[in-house]
Amino acid sequence: MDSDSRPHQTEVTVADAAWHAIVDEPETICRRAVAATLELLGPRDRALEVSVLLADDAAIRALNRTWRGKDAPTDVLSFPAGPPPAGLPAGSSWPLGDIVVASGVCGREAEAAGRPVAAHLTHLIVHGTLHLLGHDHEIAAEAEAMEALERQIMAALGLPDPYGGSEAESAATQPLGGQRASDPAEVPG
Repeated sequence: MDSDSRPHQTEVTVADAAWHAIVDEPETICRRAVAATLELLGPRDRALEVSVLLADDAAIRALNRTWRGKDAPTDVLSFPAGPPPAGLPAGSSWPLGDIVVASGVCGREAEAAGRPVAAHLTHLIVHGTLHLLGHDHEIAAEAEAMEALERQIMAALGLPDPYGGSEAESAATQPLGGQRASDPAEVPG
C-alpha cells in the first residue's frame, strides 16, 4: 500500500504482482493521473481521498458480476462514495471513492492499441476518476464531453490522445469498458 502526501490523498494497493511486470512504478502512475484529474476538476474547498486497487482479471470480474451483473472482466471500475454530508466543514477531507483496474485487460488493451501500458493505465485512472466525479458516457453528448476531458488531462500529463491514432488503437480504446459500478447510494461505506 502506498499513500500520497499531496492535499488530495491517493492510496494505491497493488494486489496483483503482474502489475510490476507490465509497467514500472504503477503506484506513481496512478497518483499522477488522479492528481491531474482532480487539479483540473476537483473541488477547491476540500481535499479528496481516492483509493486505487490494481487487481487481476479474476478480482475485477467478481466485482463486475456483483455490482454490474456482468460476468466478465473489464478494464476499470469506479465506486463513487457519494457527496459529502451537509455541514461538513470546508477544508475537511472526503473520500471520493475507489477505482479498480485489471492487469490482464489493461495489458491486452495496451498491446492491441500499440501503446505503452503506462499510457493506457494513466488513461484508465483518469477515466475512473472522472466517473468518481460524476461524469459518464451513457449517452453520446456525455461521452463526447468525457472524452474531451480525458484528452485534456492526458495532454497536460504529456501523453498522447487516448482516442486518436491508428484504427487498431481506436478499436481497442473506444468505448472504454469502465463504468461507475453502481449508484453511490448503493456502494457500501
